[in-house]
Amino acid sequence: MTRFTAIKFCGLTRPEDIDAALAVGVDYLGLVLATGSPREVSITQAKFLAESARETDPGVRIVALVRNAPRPFVDEVVAHVAPDVLQFHGDEDEGLCVESGRPYWKAIGMDGSDPAVESARFPSAQALLLDAHGRGAAGGTGHAFDWSRWPVLDRQLVLAGGLHPGNVADAIRATRPFAVDVSSGIESLPGIKDASAMRAFVDAVRAVDRWLADVADPIGRLPGQ
Repeated sequence: MTRFTAIKFCGLTRPEDIDAALAVGVDYLGLVLATGSPREVSITQAKFLAESARETDPGVRIVALVRNAPRPFVDEVVAHVAPDVLQFHGDEDEGLCVESGRPYWKAIGMDGSDPAVESARFPSAQALLLDAHGRGAAGGTGHAFDWSRWPVLDRQLVLAGGLHPGNVADAIRATRPFAVDVSSGIESLPGIKDASAMRAFVDAVRAVDRWLADVADPIGRLPGQ
């Protein structure tokens, strides 16, 4: 059976980009509610985008990204946007993440961080998102980290940082993540997605999924593993 890599498009700001993402079968839609991001949307905008997405595809999962946000703001995001997942992208501790009452992903900055140590700090996270930024810093840099540093952890791991249609297949071959997360790699301008790049990204992921299914043995090992 083919193991499908989940796909998250992040930093969506426009209804037409939501529609294009759903048309190519994306699993997760990311809405950025972090101050200072070029892809930042307000709670009102995020609510509208989430509701529009669910009307088109009730099965799509909405991820709301926050960074070092105060608890009242997180509560407001949960109340109005009703995300399926919260993505914490700053210096939050596990207590705040758990108190949100939602499944959450914790972003781990691979610049100078030990993923195993960071993983131990967030045992309740549904997934860990590994990105190229430093600990607590903003993501969305458009840069990749060294995929040879991909950790062996008994966790769902999401690969982010510098992905685009031209390199995502190599990234998946190198890391075998639960999901891949892309933002700037499918944009024409910050916050403005490109429909052709969206489709090319999904096509590349699905092609490498099929390739991996063909070359792996029944328990998922590649030749030489």
